[in-house]
Amino acid sequence: MKIYEYAVAPNCRRVRMYLAEKDLDIPFAQVDIAKGENLTPEFRSMNANTKVPVLALDDGTHITESVAIQRYFEELHPEPPLFGRDAREKALVEMWGRRADFNLMLTVGMCFQHVSGFFKDRMNVYPAFGEDAGKHAMQFMGVLNDHLSDHEYLVGDYFSVADIGMVCGLDFGKVQNLRPDAEKHPHLIRWREQLKQRPSFNA
Repeated sequence: MKIYEYAVAPNCRRVRMYLAEKDLDIPFAQVDIAKGENLTPEFRSMNANTKVPVLALDDGTHITESVAIQRYFEELHPEPPLFGRDAREKALVEMWGRRADFNLMLTVGMCFQHVSGFFKDRMNVYPAFGEDAGKHAMQFMGVLNDHLSDHEYLVGDYFSVADIGMVCGLDFGKVQNLRPDAEKHPHLIRWREQLKQRPSFNA
């Protein structure tokens, strides 16, 4: 069993944080996206989408997408539960996880891809689209701040994979200077500082 990753990529951090919360030690192999190592035929045979992370199982199965990898390990190691403890929590964790994906991870990612120039040698870039995506990410930080004004974590007082996904998306924003503001987003900053105290934060 091995996980192929690019250490600085936010979805790879997402998996590492999850594994740290579970106290699981899985070997990693680095794939240098900057050098295009994810575009080789060998990597494409594992993931046709050329994305990381990829979990390679001993039987030859390859599991891609960070949440799918998390769910695989959740089935094997259900304690402590990070996808919810009852029907209500599981639904809310799923809801906030998807909000994290659509409103931060995706929008910040589009801003990075279309504005930074990192991918200009391998895709068509549209800076205006990227800038608009970045504005959407900043607007969503306001929504998050309001929600966290009376919630310890995204799902009440329960820490979950939704918090992991959201903080990875939030921190990804730093590459494009999309950051919460101390005056506008005090509750969002409080939440991040709380997560920062967890050993998994620096996984």
